[in-house]
Amino acid sequence: MNFPVPSRIPEPARPPAAMHRSIATVSLSGTLRQKLEAIAAAGFDGFELFEADFINFNGSAVELSRIAKDLGLSVDLYQPFRDFEGMPEAQFRRSLDRAERKFDLMQQMGATLMLCCSNTSPRVIDDRDLAASQLRELAGRAAARELRVGFEALAWGRVTSLYGQAWDIVRRADHPALGLILDSFHTLSLKDDPAGIADIPGEKIFFLQMADAPLLDMSVLQWARHHRSFPAQGDFDVVNFFEQTLRAGYAGPLSLEIFNDVFRETPNRRTAVDAMRSLLYLESQVQAKGGALAAANADAAARPAVPLFSPPAMPRLDGIRFIEFAADATSAGPLGTVLGQLGFSRVGTHRSKAVTLYRQGDIHLIVNAQPESFARQRFDAHGTSVCALGIRTDDAQAAVARATAMCSQRHDSPLGPDEAVVPAIVAPGGNLVHFVPASLGANGLYEADFILDDAVEVQGAGLHAIDHVALGLAVDQLDTWVLFSRAVLGLEPGESLELADPFGLIRSRGVANADRNVRFVLNVSLSQRTRTAQTLRATGGGAVHHIALRCDDIFATVDALRARGTRFVPISDNYYDDLPTRIDLDAALVQRMRAAGVLFDRSTAGDYLHIYTESFEQGIFFEVVQRVGAYDGYGASNAPARMAAQAQAQQG
Repeated sequence: MNFPVPSRIPEPARPPAAMHRSIATVSLSGTLRQKLEAIAAAGFDGFELFEADFINFNGSAVELSRIAKDLGLSVDLYQPFRDFEGMPEAQFRRSLDRAERKFDLMQQMGATLMLCCSNTSPRVIDDRDLAASQLRELAGRAAARELRVGFEALAWGRVTSLYGQAWDIVRRADHPALGLILDSFHTLSLKDDPAGIADIPGEKIFFLQMADAPLLDMSVLQWARHHRSFPAQGDFDVVNFFEQTLRAGYAGPLSLEIFNDVFRETPNRRTAVDAMRSLLYLESQVQAKGGALAAANADAAARPAVPLFSPPAMPRLDGIRFIEFAADATSAGPLGTVLGQLGFSRVGTHRSKAVTLYRQGDIHLIVNAQPESFARQRFDAHGTSVCALGIRTDDAQAAVARATAMCSQRHDSPLGPDEAVVPAIVAPGGNLVHFVPASLGANGLYEADFILDDAVEVQGAGLHAIDHVALGLAVDQLDTWVLFSRAVLGLEPGESLELADPFGLIRSRGVANADRNVRFVLNVSLSQRTRTAQTLRATGGGAVHHIALRCDDIFATVDALRARGTRFVPISDNYYDDLPTRIDLDAALVQRMRAAGVLFDRSTAGDYLHIYTESFEQGIFFEVVQRVGAYDGYGASNAPARMAAQAQAQQG
């Protein structure tokens, strides 16, 4: 079927001054107006209009166009148009009438591109020539209105599920107003190789949708409808997919289409910021790989170079230098007692604030009881909470520059005379992350900001470094923190685990830098009854719930800490009876661990010995750890023993 091609057809996208960034309205919570306001506030250029959002919108297409223009947004895509190609003649003709009504709306709202997704109807006919001829007629009708149609292969399409199949149909149709729409989820969820995308003419790729996802064993339809995530929050190789699309010469919008149950209830302003951060990170990863795009453009001079976002490089991180607690007048004293029992000595007071410094080995803990400080404003509840972390880096200003470029908020604390400048950013949930310049040396920060008591001799109990910090997060904060860790701090996530608490499941994921001296463990409670959930409620948001401190001889350290009055979580004798049935251990070592209350884990790279203190205010507790060899985990197999022991101690 040869539909006449009009003399005027939509022009393909021209190279932008920067990537045109877009997001589907289905990715956010709220009413359509609220979604658009969040999208604009996050700095997007345009949006994909999900049809259901418009159907439920209390306004006309013309009103939507006005709202979008007022917000500085373009309507980049109207979607989806379903079950069109490869249909019997009667259904095909009805669908053409349906399309004309959609084209009316698109012209009124200012959208020029419609997404037609591959057919899922049981009536579809497996005939690519038929599909091509029907899509050609649809494209001809669109072109008559100066509109375009993009064809997308759904991963669950009945006869067209792969981008290569969709491209073959588009190629057969051979109409300038018909092109291909690519979606990383549909390709990567089927483990299809995206390398072939680079061979598709870039001008025939009309639109690019990016989505990541965790690796899950479920039907692709359920996976797609409920568990997509932003790039860098999942396990797909979205960087390679994006790179192959750019190799093709694509210069159109870079967009996100995310179906996610958690995102549907998360405040949309936060989700929109995550979305923008994910696109910036995705662009920066391809940019950092270097050369690929230049090589593609060298092979075909007509292909436009696509300017990608290039933030300041992440400086090298070199350990967590300090942890700061927010405390009030009532809780500061008991916290000091706990720290003393852990072997920390009070070594100084701040020059201008009600802040106290404690030290042991290379560990510095700060207790901030200043009434008007950021710590008290952020953590206004009574009690104790961790409010800030200090991470050493070789270029603190560059670290902050990268963070702000990646959508984080800078924080500048008020400074007294001669106090050190330690730039900071606000992490998800409100905690501060300070970047401590390596140029200050080991003690320069503390010598500048504190009046140190040289008479204090810090003997300690063998603790010498901060091993990792564990955060309890709300369900809607986990993906945010994974993305923040990757994009802002340059940390890489480990595997996602589910751990059994007596009152529900805990989802846990570690993130760490390459040197393994900056580590966080991100914990989310899937139940409202676990200790993690209780701590979350007590602190009013995502917060540190335990701090792991490293030693070289855990048995000597535990003895010293017990002598100082530290109380540890008691572990069941049954644990030690079971331990040698799982791991080949010397009986004397098992007995020694039983007597001390120490837990044990082993990997192919090394061993991990650890023990947990009893909780103090707001459910915070400490972990004492000893790593042997190249063990790289966090003793996750022992978490159920710890959580059960804590629950029984609380019950008792």
